[in-house]
Amino acid sequence: MIRDANATRQRLISAAQTEFAAFGIAGARVDRIALNSGSNKAQIYHYFGNKDALYDAVWQNLVSQVLSETTIDVRDLPGYAARLADLYAAHPEFIRLIAWQRLERSEGRSLPLSVSNIEAHIAAIAQAQADGIVTDRFEAGTLYAMILHLATLWGDMSPDVRVVVGTPEASERASTVSRAVASILAPPSEPGVG
Repeated sequence: MIRDANATRQRLISAAQTEFAAFGIAGARVDRIALNSGSNKAQIYHYFGNKDALYDAVWQNLVSQVLSETTIDVRDLPGYAARLADLYAAHPEFIRLIAWQRLERSEGRSLPLSVSNIEAHIAAIAQAQADGIVTDRFEAGTLYAMILHLATLWGDMSPDVRVVVGTPEASERASTVSRAVASILAPPSEPGVG
């Protein structure tokens, strides 16, 4: 019975991820989630309580997957950014969920797992800066935010810009992101050189 309950819960989360990615929190409908999960609305309320809590479970699932598939290595931040870019290319719904999170959730509504890992990543970068491993031209939090933004570049890009600049293959995107992060980390050129 527990296995069936876990399977039902995972089906609901999977269907909800698709629904929330397409319609956001406000536009998502529990009846569509129930239908697409092969379940019913009563089970959504049984397992999650309400649509908002179901969204929280979807967000937790997304954060857990990103963390498990992309380990940060302060000695290879370009590689970390490339792995993130690859993950986002493989799961474009993640970029949509991130956008909905930014649009529909207030700043006071953060997931503790996400916040604690962001803080740990920034602390690791700050320590690497103190140890001279990573440039200190940018504050650690700003550097981390720049890396994350570059990793989402193509998924977050305006359609008008994408029409003009195009969308390279996923491997080329990851390589471009890696090179961009490497250039941010490189020591500044001396005046008059390069």
